Amino acid sequence: MKIGLVDVDGHNFPNLPLMKLSSFHKQKGDSVEWAMPIHADYDRVYMSKVFTFTADDNSAYGDAEIIRGGTGYEVSDNLPAEIENLCPDYSLYPQFTEAYGFLTRGCPRNCPFCIVTQKEGAVSKQVADLSCFAQKQKTIKLLDPNILACKDRENLLQQLAESKAYIDYTQGLDARYVTDNIAKLICQTKISMVHFAFDLMKHENQIVKGLETFQRHFNKSDRHCQVYILTNYNTTHQEDIYRVKKVMELGYRPNIMIYDKGNHPQFLTDLARWCNSPKNYRSCSFVDFIPRPAQGKSIKTLYGKEIAI
Repeated sequence: MKIGLVDVDGHNFPNLPLMKLSSFHKQKGDSVEWAMPIHADYDRVYMSKVFTFTADDNSAYGDAEIIRGGTGYEVSDNLPAEIENLCPDYSLYPQFTEAYGFLTRGCPRNCPFCIVTQKEGAVSKQVADLSCFAQKQKTIKLLDPNILACKDRENLLQQLAESKAYIDYTQGLDARYVTDNIAKLICQTKISMVHFAFDLMKHENQIVKGLETFQRHFNKSDRHCQVYILTNYNTTHQEDIYRVKKVMELGYRPNIMIYDKGNHPQFLTDLARWCNSPKNYRSCSFVDFIPRPAQGKSIKTLYGKEIAI
């Protein structure tokens, strides 16, 4: 068979399902390439996208069978197990030199703003060993939604440490699971970047405790540790600023994540531009950074409400 692949989101980040489909078909002896509309001789074309807001690919591919998949099309879409467990075909994205993959799937938190529990289940469970997707790359991009909620977390963190690769914990680790022992295990890995998450104010005490615990064992600068801060969901502007300042005090870099981006107030755009850039927040206060002329204007005039900043 002649197989065509379409990364609908673009090629700015490797599409794992397409990489695994490529491995599957190449093992069968099929030819695989990035699909081009001018070619009408494909037997099958796979289209994959992660984001619902990405415009679909409506190109014509002759008489090819078209298969669309990914959370951008349907939340419940999953690859068959025999394909999901294959090592990705890294030759599709030669511009990326890291390994990409999941050791675990699922999350017990069932946060209303997140699709992971709906898509992968309410239990964080091991689905692979590191050898399933890492091929001695120097850096591993770990995509697990909540690896610390998995009962096998200690063994998995040990695998990451033994790999000797730099680990980028791309998703927000759940600080509520961080104990001294877990913090030590994470810090035994060669950390490229570690992310935590401070999404909801009702979890503040547990999250702050976990962040404090981790910092007791972390010996790198804040250049290697960030905290995602969910905004435009159910927090006030005052709570957004509070969380930004709090994670800074704890020794982390804040990273504003805007829910329903495009339908958010100017305040969050300004706050994100300030706090997501260390050179900005280290050189001036948020008040001094506000990009529009503010002389003689109160915060209420600028943002429509009084905010203590």
